[in-house]
Order: sequence, then structure tokens, then C-alpha cells
Amino acid sequence: MKAAIITRPGGPEVIEIREMPDPVPADNEVLVRVRSSALNRADIFQREGRYPAPPGAPADIPGLEVAGEVVALGAAARRWRIGARVFGIVGGGGHAELLAAHEDALCEIPSSLRLEDAGAVPEAFITAHDALVTQAGLVSGETLLVHAVASGVGLAAVQLARAIGAVSFGTSRSPGKLDAAKVHGMAQGISVTGGPEEVPQWIREITAGRGVDVVLDLLGGPYARAGAEALALRGRLMLVGSLAGGDLALPLGLVMRNRLTIRGTVLRSRPLTERIAVTAAFAREVAPLLARGVVSPVIDSRFPLHRIGDAHRHLQGNETLGKVVIDVTS
Repeated sequence: MKAAIITRPGGPEVIEIREMPDPVPADNEVLVRVRSSALNRADIFQREGRYPAPPGAPADIPGLEVAGEVVALGAAARRWRIGARVFGIVGGGGHAELLAAHEDALCEIPSSLRLEDAGAVPEAFITAHDALVTQAGLVSGETLLVHAVASGVGLAAVQLARAIGAVSFGTSRSPGKLDAAKVHGMAQGISVTGGPEEVPQWIREITAGRGVDVVLDLLGGPYARAGAEALALRGRLMLVGSLAGGDLALPLGLVMRNRLTIRGTVLRSRPLTERIAVTAAFAREVAPLLARGVVSPVIDSRFPLHRIGDAHRHLQGNETLGKVVIDVTS
């Protein structure tokens, strides 16, 4: 098979397309011919040597999400038939023509969704659903603030919030991205070109002084504090990313007085049993929304596998709206 290989830590130029041995599925695994995947910040950090693959995942083949067709079954695999269209989150190895994955860590792609687009779904929608619904308990009638609302996860979050019946607000450095996020379900947004310090006051103004029930923070650093200060009584702050900084300085009096819940979350490094559980919740609650077109992936751009270095450069330019898709096989 052809695979994108990180030859050494460095810039996009260190990624090479090489012929590699085909993976062999273990007993409870299936072999997937990957049709599409997408690029994530974790792939960039792995390429730079800052985010090693978890145990059991290929150390030098990035790619956290896949969509494709089952082409072989492990000896004990019973869930899928040959030819089944499946997608899911993996620990790595998604930027390759073939991937072995546990049969229960995959779910069926709705018939209405093209394989070429399905690779843009798993990381964004599973992350958003797990953080907002499973962990933060967002329900109809509540309010949500999303930092980096025009990212893949951010746009998935506002769509899911709308489907639930919650009202979402968002931040971005680009007014144009805020306009695009409104198309996908965001009620109002604020441009933070000068920094996130003004966000809490803005939230107080548009919520009549109450604040929001949940903050989905995809950036970290000063955005985390701004998010905490924007929360209502008993609000929940979900920390998902740290692109803007890895430290949080927060007055404990604020946390205690408002009885805030602050929780961090990741998916890639979770044990297989937990990844299976979040995939099952996604299949049960989000896949039907995808099938009916209530929510859908937002695709910024597409790159063939042999141009994956260009895809890395594009994502690092921080001008993307939604997902950067990698077309792995045709």
C-alpha cells in the first residue's frame, strides 16, 4: 500500500509517500480500504515531533480519521461484511491506502453521505458530540460558546447545538468566518483580533448578564480564562485544544463562587474500550442526523494523498473554514 510517512521531525517536507507492507487485521479487526481522511492539528504536531502516536498506532503514519470500505475480516470479526462502508476515529495510520481497525471502533456511513466527504466527519463530530452531549450534558434551551468556531470541531458543535435546541455563540479572528458559522447554526459571533479579553463582557451583554451554560474551548491559553469568565452559574468549561497556550491562570474564587465544572478531554489517546463507547454514542445519536442532512461536514479544501505536504502547509496557514480532506484512494 501507499502511505504518508513522517521520515523525521520537521516541516511538511519531511512527509514522503512510500510503499509499505499491507497491514494484517487481528482477530477482532477489519481491513479498511481508505477512500478519504482529513488533516488535524494532531497530525501536524506528530510531524513536528511534539505528539507521538499512542501505543498500538503506527509511529510514522499520521491520520486520525478514516472513511472507506471493508476489504478483509480478522478471524473473529463478525460485525461487518466485505464491502461495508465504514468510518471512525483511529490512533493513527489513516493517511494510508489500507488500515486495520477494531470492528467496534467503526460505524456505518449513511447512504446519503459520499465516501469522498465522509472522511471529514469522525474527528469533528465525535469530538463535538462527546464533549458537548456526553460530558458537558448540553440540552435544549441552554447556551454554548465555541472558541475557534470556524474549525471542523467548531462547525460540528454549532450544528449539533442547533439540532439539540441549544443556542450557540462563537469566536474567531476572522469576521468572514463568523458569517460562515452563522450559516451552519451559530446565533452570534465576535471577532477577537485584539484578544479574547472582551469576550466575557460581550457574552454578558447578549445574555442579559447571565452568561452561557457551556464553553467549548478549542484553543486554550487566554481563551480558557475568557471562557470561564463567560460562564453562567454552574457552567461547564470543556477544554479540547491548547493551540493558544498550554497554561491556565484562573481565580479560584470565580470557580468556587459560580460552582463551575472544568474538564479536559482528548480522544486519540483513550483506551480502545472508551473509543468504542464514544463511537457507539455517535452512531446512535449523530449518524441519523447525518443521514437526514440535519448536520453535515463542512469541507474547506481537498488534497490527494501525494500532495499531503501541501495540505499541511494549508492548515498551518490558519485560514481554513472546516475540514481539510485527504483523498486517499479513488
